[in-house]
Amino acid sequence: MEKFLSYNFYNNYKRYNTYNMEITTIAITKDIKEKIKEFGSKGESYTEIIERLIKSAKERQLHDLLFDEEDTISIEEALSNAKKRWQK
Repeated sequence: MEKFLSYNFYNNYKRYNTYNMEITTIAITKDIKEKIKEFGSKGESYTEIIERLIKSAKERQLHDLLFDEEDTISIEEALSNAKKRWQK
């Protein structure tokens, strides 16, 4: 049992040094904790899972922003408008 505890302590310490940040505690419901765990892999910490989810959400937001077709016009329409505006 002592070996197991030492390994867990080392693993947590190694992760702490990898992130080189302060550790904090957040209060979440058990339901949300289980939902977060569903996104993880064996041996992955909650920090790693949440970091990956945040990265994915940011990428999705950027994608949605770049490919949003609301308030857009076709290239042909834009060229036509430009030619009308800047006639020689």
